[in-house]
Amino acid sequence: MLQVRFARDAKARDLALTLYDEAGSVAGIERPYTMNGGWRGMIDLVPEPPLGAKRQQLAWVVQASKEHNAFFSKLIAAGNGNKPRYRWQPIELKFFRSVGRTTPSAYASGWAIAWNVNGSLHTSAKAVRETMFHEAFHLNDRAHGGWSHAALSPLYDKIVTSCTKGKLSTTCLKPFAPNSTKVRGGTYYAFQPGNGVSEYAAELAVRYYQEHRRVLAGSPLDGRAFKCGPDPNPEAWRLLIDEFFGGIDLVAPCTA
Repeated sequence: MLQVRFARDAKARDLALTLYDEAGSVAGIERPYTMNGGWRGMIDLVPEPPLGAKRQQLAWVVQASKEHNAFFSKLIAAGNGNKPRYRWQPIELKFFRSVGRTTPSAYASGWAIAWNVNGSLHTSAKAVRETMFHEAFHLNDRAHGGWSHAALSPLYDKIVTSCTKGKLSTTCLKPFAPNSTKVRGGTYYAFQPGNGVSEYAAELAVRYYQEHRRVLAGSPLDGRAFKCGPDPNPEAWRLLIDEFFGGIDLVAPCTA
């Protein structure tokens, strides 16, 4: 099937076969349909295999898959017998293009990640591996019974309420945002109205990946550890780790 799908591009074919052989993940295409993108509006999606000039997207996805596998291998080795309850492969990949748009960059459902070959976030290997981790978290979140809504909603609502005085304040949200990604004309992606607590949780999972990737590489964190920020950051961090990452926290304890 992969030989046929990627017959027009030998390099893309080899990448797709590598992804399948190493991770069991299948690179395919999304079906054409019109998505209700919420605050993004209605978006027409069409199938677009990652061939030719778009092959770089597949190359970055393959690299991300390799890096995620290496990350979890190191995390498990350092976990003193504890193991994450987190699936990172195999994942079905559905490549598409949004007509006249660059959003959504990706979305996830049913152990599949749909990937926009023109996605605004897909500008580097680093951005792709973090987006892949973000989307894989959504799949794990649903597999855990919609954990984020039950566990993090009280904390998330408290943050949003405390930072809303007439309108939501981006400045107020800054110390609570797991990452710096913002919506154009809006606020931090983790707190963008209409996204909900699941996006906050996915960004928190990416922060876990970022910090632990550095720890496992023997590198200093890029700034202050998330758990060392203001309440309720430490509690959100602990809840995430206990549910998905086997209680493995390799980030150094906070100092006064």
